Amino acid sequence: MKRLELRELIQLSDEICDELTGANVGNILAQKMTLKERFRDDLLRFAIFLANADGRIEKNEIEIICEYLNLNADESEAERLKSLAGINDGFADEVPESLKYAVLADAGQKLNPDPYKGQKAMIFYDTFKLLGQTILAVNPREVSDVTGLKFTLYVDRMEKFIKELAVWYAGNQKIYRPVEPAIPDSETESEKAEKLEELLEKLNSLIGLENVKHQVGSLVNLIRVQKMREKQGMKTSSVSKHMVFMGNPGTGKTTVARMLAEIYKYLGVLRKGQLVEVDRSGLVRGYVGQTATRVQEVVDEALGGILFIDEAYSLTVNKGEGDFGQEAVDTLLKAMEDHRDDLIVIVAGYTDLMDQFLESNPGLRSRFNNFIRFEDYTAEQMMDILKKNLAEQEYKLSDDAKKAAFEMLKKRAGNKPENFANARDVRNFMEHAITNQASRIVKMEHAGEDKEILGTIEAEDLQDFETA
Repeated sequence: MKRLELRELIQLSDEICDELTGANVGNILAQKMTLKERFRDDLLRFAIFLANADGRIEKNEIEIICEYLNLNADESEAERLKSLAGINDGFADEVPESLKYAVLADAGQKLNPDPYKGQKAMIFYDTFKLLGQTILAVNPREVSDVTGLKFTLYVDRMEKFIKELAVWYAGNQKIYRPVEPAIPDSETESEKAEKLEELLEKLNSLIGLENVKHQVGSLVNLIRVQKMREKQGMKTSSVSKHMVFMGNPGTGKTTVARMLAEIYKYLGVLRKGQLVEVDRSGLVRGYVGQTATRVQEVVDEALGGILFIDEAYSLTVNKGEGDFGQEAVDTLLKAMEDHRDDLIVIVAGYTDLMDQFLESNPGLRSRFNNFIRFEDYTAEQMMDILKKNLAEQEYKLSDDAKKAAFEMLKKRAGNKPENFANARDVRNFMEHAITNQASRIVKMEHAGEDKEILGTIEAEDLQDFETA
C-alpha cells in the first residue's frame, strides 16, 4: 500500500464519518454536532494544541492549519484560531471524541459490509498523527522538547485506547482500500513478456544482494521452464513458491517481495500480483475467534498475490495462556492449503528467530522450501545506495562529503550497533544531510538561483548524525 498523504487521509476520514453517521453508530444522530464536524473540530484543537505548545502560534502554523482543514487564512480566522489556544494541558489526557466512534464501529463490527476492513480507527489515528507531524515540521529547528513531548503523549494515548479495544493495526499491513489488479486485462502476451524482462532487469540492478538475486533467478527460471513444458504437453513438476526471507532490518526483504509479486504476475503464476504486508499486530486479536477471522480477512485481500508476513517469529514466541499467535499460524496453514494455487506466502525476520518459528509447528517447515538469506550491506554498498538515492532526488555529494560520508558509513557497518538497520540507516543519513543542507543554504543570498548550490551536499551537512 502506498503511503497516503495528509489530504487523502482527511478525505478518507470524512468518508468514514459519513458511513458511521449513516449506520448511526453510537447513536451519533442524536448529537448536536455531526460526526464529520466533530472530527474536524478534534483535528483543529489538536493542531492548535501543538502549535501553541511553546506559548505562541506562528503565522506559518496558522497557514498550514488553514490549508489542510480548508479554512480561510485571513486575519479574522487567524484571530479565531488563536483564541482556541486556551486549551489546557489536560487536553492530552483525553482521546478525540470522534475516535471513540471509529473504535466502537471497528470493535463492534457496526458496518456490514465494511469497505475499510475494520481499520476505521487506524485511519483516524494516522490522520491525527500525520497532521501533528506536519505541524511540527513547520519550524523543525524550533520544536521544543515540550512540544515534542505533548505530541508523543497525545498520540500514545490514542494508540493505547485503540489497542485496549483490540482493533490496532501497525505498519504496512494497513489496507485502506481494496487491492486492484496489477495488470490491465488489455495487455498482450508480448507486452507482458517485455514487462517481465524489465522487472527481472530491475531486480538484478539492485545494489548488493547477490545471493538473493541468484536464488530468485533460479526459481524464476525453474517456473519458466515448467511453463514451457506445460505448453508442449509434457509432464511438469510442482514448484513450491512459498518463501522464508531471513536477514536483518533494511536488507531489502520487502523490496524484493514487492518485485516478486509483479514478476509472478507476469510469469502467469499469480492472478493479480499485489503484495499485502502484515506483522503480528495485523493478524492477532485479543479475543477467541477474532484472530481467525482477521487472518481470513488478510488472506482474502492477498488472494491472487503475495502475503508478506514481517517478523513472523513474533507469532510463536509467546505460547502462554491468552496469546492467539498460534491460532493465527493454524488459520494461515489451512488457508495456504485451501488456496495453494492462488496464494503465495513469504515469512520474514531475523535468521535465528525464523528457524525457531519454523520449528514451532510441524506443518510450518513443510510448507516452505525456499529459504533466502539477506546479508547485511557492506560500507561500499551502503555508499552506493546513498549516492543512488541522492541522485534520484537531484542531489550529489561534494568530494569532501564523499570522504566524510564513507567514513561514517564504514564506522557504522563495522561496529553494527544494536539499532543497525542497513539501507534504513542510509535513508536516515540522507534525510539528515538534506535537512542540514537546507538550513545552511537558506541563509545564503541568491542560493535559489544556483542549481549547483541547491544540489550539492557538503561535508558540514553530514555533522551531528549519530553513527555510534
